[in-house]
Amino acid sequence: MATNLPADCLLLLDEAYIDLAPDGTAPDIAVDTPNVIRLRTFSKGHGMAGARVGYAIGAADVIAGFHKVRNHFGMCRVSQAGALAALQDSAWIDHVRTAIGTSRAAIGRIAAAHGLTALPSATNFVTIDCGRDGAFARAVLTALVADGIFVRMPFVAPQDRCIRVSSGTPDQIAAFGQSLPQALDRAKGG
Repeated sequence: MATNLPADCLLLLDEAYIDLAPDGTAPDIAVDTPNVIRLRTFSKGHGMAGARVGYAIGAADVIAGFHKVRNHFGMCRVSQAGALAALQDSAWIDHVRTAIGTSRAAIGRIAAAHGLTALPSATNFVTIDCGRDGAFARAVLTALVADGIFVRMPFVAPQDRCIRVSSGTPDQIAAFGQSLPQALDRAKGG
């Protein structure tokens, strides 16, 4: 992949969700490949969004370019300490991956039980195709939000026929499962 790019072209890989993806998901590209930078975050799998911890992986001379802006966008010591602690806590990230996987599977079963299609996911959310147009998906979303279920629409037309459901606790997923049939009925005008 990277070897097929022009020498002056830089490939940026957004690996924000890599901690939640199945093993072997990341492309097998050497860390020192000169035209590749992997961008990662502690916001997703590690749950440190408020700490604003992100990092880049790449060839040393390419990464050195970050020194030009690092002082303006540096991290505080608390965020640095939290990130280092998170890297050492492999049991926690394993727990998070398992819980999110369980949640994704439950969301998929709920969607299928109501004739909807859950798209494959390696993230902390599931995109559900509502099977109609964007207006219908927005009506489903509005009905779910009115029931206190937080969902989003991840796309613009023509993918706006989908809703995005975040992984959650078993109680939160059960609440989604109880609200979805009524939301679909309301969206259908029933």
